[in-house]
Amino acid sequence: MEASAGLVAGSHNRNELVVIHNHEEPKPLKNLDAQVCEICGDEIGLTVDGDLFVACNECGFPVCRPCYEYERREGTQVCPQCKTRYKRLKGSPRVEGDEDEEDIDDIEHEFNIEDEKNKEKHVADMLHGKMSYGRGPDSDENSQFPPVIAGGYGHGDQMLSSSLHKRVHPYPVSEPGSARWDEKKEGGWKDRMDDWKMQQGNLGPETDDANDPDMAMVDEARQPLSRKVPIASSKINPYRMVIVARLVILAFFFRYRILNPVHDAIGLWLISVICEIWFAISWILDQFPKWFPIDRETYLDRLSFRYEREGEPNMLAPVDIFVSTVDPLKEPPLVTANTVLSILAMDYPVDKISCYISDDGASIITFDALAETAEFARKWVPFCKKFAIEPRAPEMYFTLKVDYLKDKVQPTFVKERRAMKREYEEFKVRINAIVARASKIPPEGWIMPDGTPWPGNNTRDHPGHDAEGNELPRLVYVSREKRPGFQHHKKAGAMNALVRVSGVLTNAPFMLNLDCDHYVNNSKAVRESMCFLMDPQTGRKVCYVQFPQRFDGIDRHDRYANRNTVFFDINMRGLDGIQGPVYVGTGCVFRRQALYGYEPPKGPKRPKMVSCDCCPCFGRRKKKYSKHSANGENANLGGMDDDKELLMSQMNFEKKFGQSAIFVTSTLMEQGGVPPSSSPASLLKEAIHVISCGYEDKTEWGLELGWIYGSITEDILTGFKMHCRGWRSIYCMPKRAAFKGSAPINLSDRLNQVLRWALGSVEIFFSRHSPVWYGYKGGKLRFLERFAYVNTTIYPFTSIPLLAYCVLPAICLLTDKFIMPEVTYSF
Repeated sequence: MEASAGLVAGSHNRNELVVIHNHEEPKPLKNLDAQVCEICGDEIGLTVDGDLFVACNECGFPVCRPCYEYERREGTQVCPQCKTRYKRLKGSPRVEGDEDEEDIDDIEHEFNIEDEKNKEKHVADMLHGKMSYGRGPDSDENSQFPPVIAGGYGHGDQMLSSSLHKRVHPYPVSEPGSARWDEKKEGGWKDRMDDWKMQQGNLGPETDDANDPDMAMVDEARQPLSRKVPIASSKINPYRMVIVARLVILAFFFRYRILNPVHDAIGLWLISVICEIWFAISWILDQFPKWFPIDRETYLDRLSFRYEREGEPNMLAPVDIFVSTVDPLKEPPLVTANTVLSILAMDYPVDKISCYISDDGASIITFDALAETAEFARKWVPFCKKFAIEPRAPEMYFTLKVDYLKDKVQPTFVKERRAMKREYEEFKVRINAIVARASKIPPEGWIMPDGTPWPGNNTRDHPGHDAEGNELPRLVYVSREKRPGFQHHKKAGAMNALVRVSGVLTNAPFMLNLDCDHYVNNSKAVRESMCFLMDPQTGRKVCYVQFPQRFDGIDRHDRYANRNTVFFDINMRGLDGIQGPVYVGTGCVFRRQALYGYEPPKGPKRPKMVSCDCCPCFGRRKKKYSKHSANGENANLGGMDDDKELLMSQMNFEKKFGQSAIFVTSTLMEQGGVPPSSSPASLLKEAIHVISCGYEDKTEWGLELGWIYGSITEDILTGFKMHCRGWRSIYCMPKRAAFKGSAPINLSDRLNQVLRWALGSVEIFFSRHSPVWYGYKGGKLRFLERFAYVNTTIYPFTSIPLLAYCVLPAICLLTDKFIMPEVTYSF
């Protein structure tokens, strides 16, 4: 009689794989009250919730957690008794196939029990070469990322591999009663299972390490760095019901309007119906992207546990921070200085921060003010970090009407704060003196301290120049070259110049961009974004983390609607539940590779079934023959082809990124870093080269790379292109606002701002990047996400039907006609 298949087991220390056969007669179902494992004889133990561990909910066959984990990883993944596939239980690591059957994501309790890299290394040896395996993620030929040159910034995150090997051929059969299975002999089944359990570490409450505080800290570091917090059903379901009810009412309303025309006022009736249809479409485009709103939580302590371990180098990713300014008269240097000081004083490793200031006006006022700011930062930054000051923009901190002694325990705080306030007042006087002195431009132009003329005397015709200070975090002043006859693309062009300069000088894998009037209000804001971007499970597909815009100086009634509460607190959270929020131009941390036009990494492919040439089941294997290969002639053709491919690849990179060998090399370094063979002098020379006004000619800058040209609202286009490539974005709303800016304080400024946004949306609608028809080819932009982008481009057109609908009542009164049919009553 043929025995039924059983549990597959093995040992990592011995290259063995065997099959445990069941008895010829089927066993009766076991009770759930069993306390002993039927496989190894150990106690079953408890779950993470304190209940009796049950591996199979169908038959209750008694199996302990270690045997259950081993069967899911290395065996047939089915219960030995009822042959039902084991489902992932709370607290268990994922294996291939779990995603197809799970309804609830238990990633919060998903522990990485062991080092998967060492695990996969020994699997092939255990099977003696008698099984077929799929390719791992490292062998994915269609990966969109170039090969990594620089080292990563991780600690070996012990994350689960998403491409566990899958068996294809049957397991080798061992004879029942073999000495290998005699648990009484040395090296038998019992010993091997004990060895395997010891290797697994902290698998359950029954282990000795359960109460070890060090193991608890390690488990905490293995947890996800962030999690989604769905909106409560009691809050969101009534809102959805209202949307559905309004849709039904709209359907009945339009049925009545269309089937009951007003024949004696057909023109007015037709205009009113068209306007009503437009209003309905606008309402649908605005409401449906809010269908799945979510909140998010970050765990900064886990970020520190994972990347800032005591006694080891800090492994947090470097960040390049961009601040853009144009006119020092419209954007006061003191405001820009406060923004820079808040950046330099952030709660982040000093050697991981580089601040780049883009002065598109090449103003000597901005240059001198930044020199004073760098000098004052030597005193301000240590003061902020010593006493944990919030916010770290001095102007805002010293004007706060709060108890500044709260939570301060050091007795020297009051004395040092008083001295720092005096230092800041003197700093303000020096900045004001610079502005007053620069208000009268000398006829011959400004002269540098070395006697040479200031390169930016002509703001529309000046070379590119760069100056840096190496104390504290790096502060780099950049003014790109401008010449008559060249298109400079305003802010988008300036931001692309900063991307290239930073790629040459520091090349951090992440970039934060701020307007010059947006200071860092939360010193841990960058750490908040790193909880998403550096998360080993989900971070690699995140292109940017967007923070909400908050403003100072808004009156209590917010008469100009500067808070944009509906947009930032409702719409953006709804988009975060789909594919991510739109990019709003400031307060956003980018992944550099996403700005370079690369697509997000793809998941591992399923292993392909390969025929052995003797079985026609899957077709014969195709053999590739090349000319002269049989006789070994022209053996150097392969080398020539490789050189040709290398040359073509180099030409493609130059066509895409421009003719800078150092910058092109930096684009290949996914984890950042500067090429080691480059000297500081050569890097500075190359930085000036990449900001020349003709560098972008015949390249893809502004078309597929960096900030996208074609609209004065370049932020919408830039985020839209990333989402079309398949990236997703994250909306982060920490309890303390990450950044704060200056809002328009009068009606004219507010109207100019709204008019500029509307004009930019219209430009996008009529461009080739219009979300109405762009991005369908790849199918990577989600349907509701497209709804949101379409709504951002067509909302200015609503003013036309709105104006027409407002005029209709007056016309009806003058013409004694009405847009609704008359109702007659019969008695």
